[in-house]
Order: sequence, then structure tokens, then C-alpha cells
Amino acid sequence: MEIDSAVFNGRKEKAKTVYDAQREVYCPYFKTPVVLNSDGFHHLQFSGRRERTKLEQLVKFRLLPLALQVIRNSGTVQEFRKLLAPVGKTSKHDGSVQMKEVEYWAFVAIVGDMEHRTRVRTIVRRVGTGNLTFWSVMPHSKIKNGKQKLSSTNIEDE
Repeated sequence: MEIDSAVFNGRKEKAKTVYDAQREVYCPYFKTPVVLNSDGFHHLQFSGRRERTKLEQLVKFRLLPLALQVIRNSGTVQEFRKLLAPVGKTSKHDGSVQMKEVEYWAFVAIVGDMEHRTRVRTIVRRVGTGNLTFWSVMPHSKIKNGKQKLSSTNIEDE
């Protein structure tokens, strides 16, 4: 699918404006603010060392305001991970990368207006003893034909 560069750049700028309008968002789960820094916005565009597809980026840009809403309203965490991960750049001296403990929390919520309800997964991250920071947002389930399946008529069978 070909994405018009003017449309892409416009949506990216709109998302950046929303992101930059606040430096932090209070989260009731942590009882403290979650910081919105450049790492989080960068992660919406890149995964590891590669750029996400334009379509992936557009989905994340569209979900960004909903992710901030999820953080503001989250009282329960759905997933938690703690791991040792490389952080920062490779040392020019010996080629090593510093390892730190990294924690990730996933919050899932159904958000949006009544006509456009979406199940969103929002990720908050902390490196070492640093700040809690916004890390990512994604649809919690698959999207088909522009629609996300939230439930079936026989929900008890799922």
C-alpha cells in the first residue's frame, strides 16, 4: 500500500504536536507521572535499529492520543516484564554495550467514542532506576478491513 508522503508527514506532525504538548501524564496505577520523552516518540517510528513501515507508523500515530488516555485512567496492569537489556551506544573503546535492568508494563483498555471503540495496548518502560516513560502503543487485537473485533455475539464461547 502506497502512502502519500504529504499525508504521512501531516499525521506525523499532528502526533508530534499532541506528544510535545505535555511532558508527562499522571498514571493512577503508579501514583506518579509517566514521562513523555524523545525515546518514546522515536520508538513509534523505529523498532530496534530499523524504521517501521509507514503504515505501522500511521497506526501508532493515530493511537497516540488514546494511549495517553489509557495511561491517565489505568488502575490495573495487564502484563509486566523485567529483563536485562543492552542500553545506549556501543563503546568505541572495547565494543561493549552497557546492560541494565529494564521493566515494561502493558495497560490494555477499550477507548474512543461509541462509534469508534478500539482496544489499545499501551506500554510504559523504566530503565534501571530512571523515570517511568511512555514507550509504545498498538492495537490489542488484529484489525481487518479497518475494523477491530472487540467481541462476538457469543462472548462466553471465546
